[in-house]
Amino acid sequence: MTGKKARAFNALAHPLRLKILEKLRVGPCCVCKIIPYVGGEQSNVSHHLAILRNAGIVRSEKRGQEVWYAVADSRIIKLIDLMEICILENLKKSRDMFDSLMKSMQ
Repeated sequence: MTGKKARAFNALAHPLRLKILEKLRVGPCCVCKIIPYVGGEQSNVSHHLAILRNAGIVRSEKRGQEVWYAVADSRIIKLIDLMEICILENLKKSRDMFDSLMKSMQ
């Protein structure tokens, strides 16, 4: 199980893959819409989608000539949101500590 968790977290640890998930946050999407959203080349975006799919983070479905992707479990988005909250709170704490330090030096 540790290996699967590590693979999933590793799959999330790339800016382009997070941008892909940002696009998929609102619902399933054709790969043809993901490419211009993330601003990447088709082969590169497909590579990152494969990493997300192999980690179980997204699922794909062929619809005619198009491949559509969706987040496999909505809790993935909640996990990303929770991480963002933690980062923002830590930044605020750091800023508050810096402000306090600066005041004490005056």
